[in-house]
Amino acid sequence: MSAPEESHLAKDAPVPFEEYLYWANYQPTNDNDAASKPGPEHKTVPPANYTGPDNQSDSRALRTAGWISILYLIVTDIFGPFSTPWAFAQLGYGPGIAIYTVFGGLSTYSGWILWRAYMALNSDRHPVRGYGDLFLRLFGPAARHLVNVCQSLQLLLSVSVTILSMGQSLSQISRGLDQTSAGICFVVCLLVFAVAGAILGQVRTLRRLSWFAHGAIWLNAAIVLICVAVVVDSPPNFIATLAQYGPDFGPGKQITKFGGLPPPGQGYTSGGDGFVGTLNGVMQAVCAYGGAMLFVAFLAEMRRPADFWKSLVCAELLIYVVYVFFGLFVYSFQGQFAMNPAMQGLSPYRWQTVANALNIGAGLVAATLYSNVGLKLLYVEVLQDVVRAPPLTSFRGKVYWGLLMPVYWAVAFIICVSVPMFSFVTGLIGAVFIMSFTFTLPALVALGYSIKKAAIVDDEEQAVTGSRPRYRFVDSGIRRFWRGFMERPWFNGWNVVYFLCALATCLLGVYTSVVALIAAFSGNSAATSWGCRPPV
Repeated sequence: MSAPEESHLAKDAPVPFEEYLYWANYQPTNDNDAASKPGPEHKTVPPANYTGPDNQSDSRALRTAGWISILYLIVTDIFGPFSTPWAFAQLGYGPGIAIYTVFGGLSTYSGWILWRAYMALNSDRHPVRGYGDLFLRLFGPAARHLVNVCQSLQLLLSVSVTILSMGQSLSQISRGLDQTSAGICFVVCLLVFAVAGAILGQVRTLRRLSWFAHGAIWLNAAIVLICVAVVVDSPPNFIATLAQYGPDFGPGKQITKFGGLPPPGQGYTSGGDGFVGTLNGVMQAVCAYGGAMLFVAFLAEMRRPADFWKSLVCAELLIYVVYVFFGLFVYSFQGQFAMNPAMQGLSPYRWQTVANALNIGAGLVAATLYSNVGLKLLYVEVLQDVVRAPPLTSFRGKVYWGLLMPVYWAVAFIICVSVPMFSFVTGLIGAVFIMSFTFTLPALVALGYSIKKAAIVDDEEQAVTGSRPRYRFVDSGIRRFWRGFMERPWFNGWNVVYFLCALATCLLGVYTSVVALIAAFSGNSAATSWGCRPPV
């Protein structure tokens, strides 16, 4: 390859959007994907002396997962029905069903957006390895770095919340039948799972992790069946609700359910009434569908990314049906006493213990998945780019992975011990990160790709499709943006509305979650930072 082209295609050199389309169209990462790539329709001609990308072997080495394996991983990533009864307690029957239906449909749409953009922009020459790579291609390096930092933080917080959920389960198990003994110190319960996660996290590939994910799906299904069977004949766990929500949720209170939003002063457990309680319920629905941030990472390890839509549709349909059924059923029997997570609101100790034990197994797999993708993101995007760490497929890379994984889990442990309020922390994470990655940012991806693709005119395409990439643009700036926008005004207009609504919901969720956290630490809750007393 000639010197000028080497310079132009250097790793740190700015690459025009049109060049990403050029290489994706000429050289898809899988020969079977060529016919299904939604990029340029024309066939491109490779440079005469093109010899293939230097990173081709590393890019293909990670591609081992089939669509069935990715289906298991999506379900493991998103599937979390155990917050849905609590969300229905904040929203009531009608609004709860509406919220879960709307967000289920929108999360599927977001997944479709990310898949289409990935298929159009990914190639061996410029592989898309994470969420941030899409923003690099559409909005530049600064956007990529911001997205990667936010995604890394969100995955770390997801591991923290999962440790907290498993720790609460172990704490309930250790306190015995009457739940009055001291049991294992709560901090120790959390530490047990931090250590276990650091060990299980040594599994590096998603294909191998999908074996565990398959088992985790059946563990979660078993918990759903246990909860459904137990709540029919047993009262709520008043010991747990009294400890976590305060004196208004102790024994002797009548179970109430509402078709619409619960009126002020009734049914709320989220640190506030009315508006605050409703928005915290909405944020739980957001968290329930918050898996889109991992979709690009899943695509990057698929043998045939064109099959991703099968994984997406099957997973989303299954998840939606279980969410709505489980939330409605448990709320119908427990009303405002529904706990988050639901299995910790079961009153018979034996069934509560069985469900908690299963939750520990499923939660450990989910947290391992988050830590796997989170550490890969940090390693590939930070260590390899900044300090030139060796590839993960090399011996030294495997050693680095083994040493860094315990550090990752240690940081997650410190975070969850410092803020041990499960429902309110998940609400804040949902508002700040999950809402953004699942709804707000995909709308930007759709807008960026649609406008930039539509702005390419025939004269420019002829310049790009010669024997080597060359770029002569007919216009730039606002004029080019507006021309691209008006090529598909209805589609682009819808995504503008989608983006603005998601952003507004995100900001409202942050406000209500902060209010709930302040109320939770006002002295009415059992949860304390770095304490032995459990929050349930």
